[in-house]
Amino acid sequence: MFTFETTDQKEARRFRIAQFNGRTATARSAGTTVTGHVRSVVENKSRVPAAWTITIIPEAPKPTTVDLRPAPRIRAFAEDYL
Repeated sequence: MFTFETTDQKEARRFRIAQFNGRTATARSAGTTVTGHVRSVVENKSRVPAAWTITIIPEAPKPTTVDLRPAPRIRAFAEDYL
């Protein structure tokens, strides 16, 4: 699990929405990028300004796919036979 704290209200709201909708979210902190499902967003009201502690369960990165060469067009072959 990846846990970090933020004071940015917009960022906390974005993570809360991702948690509610079951979508993955990406967090960038100190040069580290973590993508995964948001497990919790907890507000710490005792701090000024308010802070939120966000916990993300990381997902394994998806393997990159190799783009295949597109198939030749039928038109190209039809011209040879006409």
